[in-house]
Amino acid sequence: MPDVVAVDLPAGQAFVDALQQAWARGDAVLPVDQRLPRPAVDRLLDALRPTTVVDRDGSHPRTDGLPVADGDALVVATSGTAGEPKGVVLTHAAVEASALASSRRLAVDPAVDRWLACLPLAHIGGLSVLTRAIATGTPYTLLERFDADAVAREARAGATRVSLVATALRRADTRGYRTVLLGGAAPPQELPDNVVTTYGMTETGSGVVYDGVPLDGVELRIGDGALAADGEVLVRGPMLMRAYRDGTDPRLPGGWLPTGDAGSLDEHGTLSVFGRTAEVIVTGAEKVWPSAVETVLARHPGVAEVAVWKRPDPEWGERVVAWVVPADVSEPPALESLRATVAEQIAPWAAPKELVLVAILPRTSSGKVQRSRLS
Repeated sequence: MPDVVAVDLPAGQAFVDALQQAWARGDAVLPVDQRLPRPAVDRLLDALRPTTVVDRDGSHPRTDGLPVADGDALVVATSGTAGEPKGVVLTHAAVEASALASSRRLAVDPAVDRWLACLPLAHIGGLSVLTRAIATGTPYTLLERFDADAVAREARAGATRVSLVATALRRADTRGYRTVLLGGAAPPQELPDNVVTTYGMTETGSGVVYDGVPLDGVELRIGDGALAADGEVLVRGPMLMRAYRDGTDPRLPGGWLPTGDAGSLDEHGTLSVFGRTAEVIVTGAEKVWPSAVETVLARHPGVAEVAVWKRPDPEWGERVVAWVVPADVSEPPALESLRATVAEQIAPWAAPKELVLVAILPRTSSGKVQRSRLS
């Protein structure tokens, strides 16, 4: 049976060579995040059990490795906000379906376009840029790590497409790109014309919804409480995962994948995502979605970064709390000012009842806020 090759190399030609050599043998690849400390790498390898590790010192077999099925291409560790790594298995057919559907939607032309891959290859948002380019024969440039100056420089050198997360978008000059794919978290309210917002996850093989519209071949529905949670976004399509590394398949009958996100579809089939179903705040019997409050507060002039979560409240059950990195530490925003902003744009009950000023927000390696670490 095919092996799983853990590629513990930085983004560059050696990584690409290891990927393509493994695929040529019929093996699957597990990319290892280069930012992880050694103990975390060991936990990743112990949890996902590759049969071989390729690093700067060569190739090293592992006696506790487990093979995968014929046709499997990737084992990608999820970037969850807590817990042990969970590997998502994607087939070659799924990788190709994702590459072709996204490239068609963006009208990518290999004769004139060039992708810049500057996000970590251990995450699907970064890796899919590389696999999309390989699958479609589109030229690409790999950066070992995100660098705002390099992103602007590569546009001047001919790169036309790039994928970023919101934090990177704020730091880089991306005016020279035809398309900036933006994913990983809720987008800023104001976006340049060349930005395409994406919705997807590791389990969907990267973004499957662009600017609210599903890619060709992708179907969406909203759970009605029968097979999935009421209001939960369900996805079906050829680019979805085959299974988790432990062999379990989270898909429902009919091939529908429950995403764990709450959302809605309008009369045109355009998707709006409210947030994680497990992250809704219920305060005084009213539901508050943290991401919606964050979007509003992020526009406040006194706020550089913000995360919204909850704390127990004896009167309301749960209260909305805003963790804020001030734009100016000498003049941080006042709670009443933040409350007024939210009350005016969302609802009075969505306004934070508490403000916590912080220097940084806890984030995962892919840039998502770790609400579980807000306390």
